[in-house]
Amino acid sequence: MDEVVLKINGVTHWLWRAVDQAGMVLDVLVQTRRDQQAAKRLLRKLLTRQMRPPRVMITDKLASYRTAKREVMPSVEHRQHQGLNNRAESSHQPT
Repeated sequence: MDEVVLKINGVTHWLWRAVDQAGMVLDVLVQTRRDQQAAKRLLRKLLTRQMRPPRVMITDKLASYRTAKREVMPSVEHRQHQGLNNRAESSHQPT
C-alpha cells in the first residue's frame, strides 16, 4: 500500500493505492486526508472487494497504516519498510 499527493483544481488530494505481489493494482481511493480515518476507509474497501484479508501487508512508515490495520485487520502481519514498498511505489509511475 502506498499514497501519492495530487492536485485537483488546486486542492491537495491523496491517491491511496493497494497493489498485490505481482504489481497489479487492487484498489484506488482518492481522499483529501492522509490520516488514520483515510487509511481505515481504504482497508475496509479492500476487505469488501477481496473477500479475505491479505497474509502480509507491506507499507511505508506512515503511522496511519499501523493504527488503521490494528483496528480493521488485527491478525494480518504488517511490515513497515521503505525498500519493501517498491511494487506500490513503481505502480504510481503510470499515474
